[in-house]
Amino acid sequence: MPAVKEPCKLEACNIQTCLTKNAFQPERCHDAIWKLQKCCERCEYKSTHCASVSGLLNTFKKKT
Repeated sequence: MPAVKEPCKLEACNIQTCLTKNAFQPERCHDAIWKLQKCCERCEYKSTHCASVSGLLNTFKKKT
């Protein structure tokens, strides 16, 4: 079985699905965003999908 070329793609897609279902309100997709964060930590941010998570996480940090 070949190695996954793009880690965290599933998690990033799950965020897009969640945002679409929730009128693009990131606060309603907190779990999906944190799952992407954890995936990025596991792959040492070696995924193109990890760049988007920092902006999403910053929206939560500003609100808390």
